[in-house]
Amino acid sequence: MHAWKYRLTAAAAVVAAAAGVFAAGPAAQAARGGDEGNGGWEPIGGRTVDLQVLALNDLHGALEPPTGSNGEVIHEHEDGTTETITAGGVEYLATGLREARQGQERSVTVAAGDLVGATPLLSGLFHDEPTVEALNALEMDVAGVGNHEFDEGWEELVRLQEGGCHPEDGCYAEGREFTGAGFPYLAANVVHEDTGEPVLAPYSVQRLNGIRVGFIGVTLEGTADIVTQEGIEGLEFLDEVETINRYTAELREQGVNAVIALVHEGGYPASEAYNADCDADGGGLSGPITRIAAETDAGVDALVTGHTHQPYVCTVPDPSGRDRLVTSAASNGRLFTELNMEYDRLRRDIVRTSVEGTNRVVDREQERAPDLTELIGYWNELAAPVANAPIGWITEDIAGRGAGSPEFPLGDLIADAQLAHAREIDQETDLALMNPGGVRADLTYAASGEEGDGVVTYGEGFTVQPFSNTVNLLDLSGEQLLAVLREQVSGANEASPKILQPSEGLAYTLDLTRSGADRIVADSVTVGGEPLDPAATYRVAVNSFLAGGGDGFATLAEGGDPVVGNDDMAVLADYLTANSTAEAPLAPPAADRITVVG
Repeated sequence: MHAWKYRLTAAAAVVAAAAGVFAAGPAAQAARGGDEGNGGWEPIGGRTVDLQVLALNDLHGALEPPTGSNGEVIHEHEDGTTETITAGGVEYLATGLREARQGQERSVTVAAGDLVGATPLLSGLFHDEPTVEALNALEMDVAGVGNHEFDEGWEELVRLQEGGCHPEDGCYAEGREFTGAGFPYLAANVVHEDTGEPVLAPYSVQRLNGIRVGFIGVTLEGTADIVTQEGIEGLEFLDEVETINRYTAELREQGVNAVIALVHEGGYPASEAYNADCDADGGGLSGPITRIAAETDAGVDALVTGHTHQPYVCTVPDPSGRDRLVTSAASNGRLFTELNMEYDRLRRDIVRTSVEGTNRVVDREQERAPDLTELIGYWNELAAPVANAPIGWITEDIAGRGAGSPEFPLGDLIADAQLAHAREIDQETDLALMNPGGVRADLTYAASGEEGDGVVTYGEGFTVQPFSNTVNLLDLSGEQLLAVLREQVSGANEASPKILQPSEGLAYTLDLTRSGADRIVADSVTVGGEPLDPAATYRVAVNSFLAGGGDGFATLAEGGDPVVGNDDMAVLADYLTANSTAEAPLAPPAADRITVVG
């Protein structure tokens, strides 16, 4: 249980970091015990003690059980067959964490970013205060920031840390003021450009019944490229490895040798099963985290990671050649990672060879935690008038990114909705493009509440599109449009392509047997059924995030004659209402606008 409440301002946090006091306050120090000296003697009670670390990442405010593919994990059996298990929901997550802590004298719960942001309506409608309150109830001890912690800007992140009513919307109930996070948010590599000081605490030293463990939190260096620019004005995102190494050395100077990094950057395992042996048969891990893990100071004992929403427990050699665990617990609270290890009290360090990790399923067969059920019920009652309003009807599930293909039905549906809205503003609009990362969930046919099967509520739509972007119109030459399509698979997106979801009116071939920009077959691109004309001008609709060059689409930021339209969620709701009824529900688009080869 928490014996302390973190209440440092961002400025005070930086000062405290220099003094090495990012730990529990005096009350917790008394509860958890003091430090052991090493002095060459054998500590009473044995040289090593057990330490448990429970880890989350990419919760994204999924308080209620997530639906569709966002609420499933794949289990691999010993014979190689697999089964799909429904998972997630903080009521079950609380139960799982509490059971895992039983019998543990030294347990700490941590997270690697994106706990808030891109959240369902239940949390997003209230600026993610419900999620922070749920994390407090989960007994979160320390969390690193991710890119989505900056969705509403860094000053709002500081408010979530410190508490207080929202500056515009105020408090949501009379006599009930938001108290903030009961744990420190860490942002070691997020600094003010003018001072170079971190916007929040860079690290936290947790005192656990006589031992000290340091946690350093960083987000991916590329955060500035994937968030709205106005929210991070004046901030700089530093290299992850250099930052972790700097603060590892600082902790070492304070006598804290046990260090775990919370890194909001991730990788891709060979198997999608949460319990697959990552290191078996040469499977291993790929993606950006592998470089970070390989170059991070050998004094860091494990890396808890996130961002890619993948489940893995893998080893990556550190700079000294010793294996080091790198973990991720998928997303949406479907899993949590349990790390067990020994702590050497003489060396004041974690015994590296003892570190073991397992991803635990947050299955829905276990009992719900009553306090979390009560918390969700409270916020649901406040949200009900907005969340339960029907906005459309569908014939079956409309798959988002879980469809497993570069183009997916829900992406096309959203692009069509934005094209329809854009044509209300300018009837000459030719096409719309939607970023795949902006589609946060599936639209599911089965009722999530009392609305009935096939009914899409505003709350379900908000879960799909929670960012409050606007639909923007801009002019692109044919040459620029081709450059945008090529940016999907080249430059910043070459290693991990971001295939824009096309509206009706755009078609082309994606040849996966080629490399780089050549994967877009230039002479296959058609607009309105006609071959792309490099010299022509096309009117294109995109959301405001893409219009600013987000997700590596720099050419979109060069578009001419910009016009700002309506909120993208309102656009989706209007489209569903206009194109579906209970008697004539909407069927999923065919997702056949991109021809994939290879």
